[in-house]
Amino acid sequence: MPKSKKSKGGSEADAFMKDLIQRMDKCDTAESLNDEVLMPFVVALEKVCGARGYVMNIYGETANMVFSGNPQDAETIYQIVEAYLDDQQDE
Repeated sequence: MPKSKKSKGGSEADAFMKDLIQRMDKCDTAESLNDEVLMPFVVALEKVCGARGYVMNIYGETANMVFSGNPQDAETIYQIVEAYLDDQQDE
């Protein structure tokens, strides 16, 4: 039986994920991870999604990411998540 080939997009996504993991692994602290990887990704997400008018709520297995396109909504969502995380620490 012939092996199924991954679509070109899938292999590109895998390569991107591996590169991202390597970049993240090089960051020794949460601050460097934020500065070197996460914030550049967030800024890119904001530029592309904002230009296209996207509103996104991305759900991963253990993480969420929201792009509202609205600074007030972003602050509100941030406060909701912070309150939730604080409550979880108290348990």
